[in-house]
Amino acid sequence: MSSVHAPTLDLCGIGNAIVDVLAPVAAGFAESQGLVPGSMTLVDTARAGVLGGLIRPVQHTSGGSVANSCVVAQRLGARVAYLGKVAADEAGAHFRRDIEAAGIAFPSAPLPADDPQGRATARCIILVTPDGGRTMNTYLGACTAFDEADVLAEIVQSARFTYLEGYLFDPPAAQRAFHRASLLARQAGRKVALSLSDPFCVGRHRDAFRALVAGGAGVDILFANQDEILSLYETNDFEQAAAQASADVEIAVLTRASAGSVIATGAERIQVAAAPTRVVDTTGAGDAYAAGFLAGLVAGAPLAECGRIGAVASSEVISHFGARPQADLRKLAGL
Repeated sequence: MSSVHAPTLDLCGIGNAIVDVLAPVAAGFAESQGLVPGSMTLVDTARAGVLGGLIRPVQHTSGGSVANSCVVAQRLGARVAYLGKVAADEAGAHFRRDIEAAGIAFPSAPLPADDPQGRATARCIILVTPDGGRTMNTYLGACTAFDEADVLAEIVQSARFTYLEGYLFDPPAAQRAFHRASLLARQAGRKVALSLSDPFCVGRHRDAFRALVAGGAGVDILFANQDEILSLYETNDFEQAAAQASADVEIAVLTRASAGSVIATGAERIQVAAAPTRVVDTTGAGDAYAAGFLAGLVAGAPLAECGRIGAVASSEVISHFGARPQADLRKLAGL
């Protein structure tokens, strides 16, 4: 049954609630630690502690991919809420203060202090090399407790768009939460967007992701970079992957780094150029692009204009350290 009430939110983001720890490192540091540059690696508390002892952080912020998107969307004028799991600890309190100070509603209840698994608030150690590349090391902690009960119906059903983060997809409980969020959104006549987040994440859960997007069953808008979309459809042919994606979802938004992006909808392909900028730190580039694109949809802009706004937001974010915009995005985007 469809909802008849007008949305009171533009965007509800659902993702891993993580405190981002950003640290510049020398070229070759990731390899010296046995890491694949540009990748995201899940780590335990011990490994996070070792890496933390080798770096000099320059920034601590509330993060996680979709949380970053939520902040950018809010800066572009959208009304935004975020659902994610933190622990009842100081890092969790920091996350809540930080994201609420950014103008984002955060109604999620924290994990109880007596959690039998002793999970703490998640953190991501982001290693940034001089060329702007970033290698992420993530302790998920309390994020792994996110389940269907954390998908608040009144929030999802009051948002024009619900935006799901692929990084959250690892635990089975979170996968069930995604399906619940999609069902709730569709019952209310709203739209669902999904970010694939990471090619390794896609590789771990390819069948489950395919089931979620197949034939528009649960996702209307799919965000992916080139590596992610090729992995999802197990092909080396970008156009073939784009064609399969546009058959599965209403809109596939496919980013290609400096080559810009392609918006695939049906047989139509809209090419969007990357906005020129000086690359300092690519952390949050895809998050900002998705936020700009969704903010454009909220404003009723044509797809090409949505892509342009996404490119502008992305270029601003990668021009400095951290995933939070430092300039007036609405002014930059001409909104």
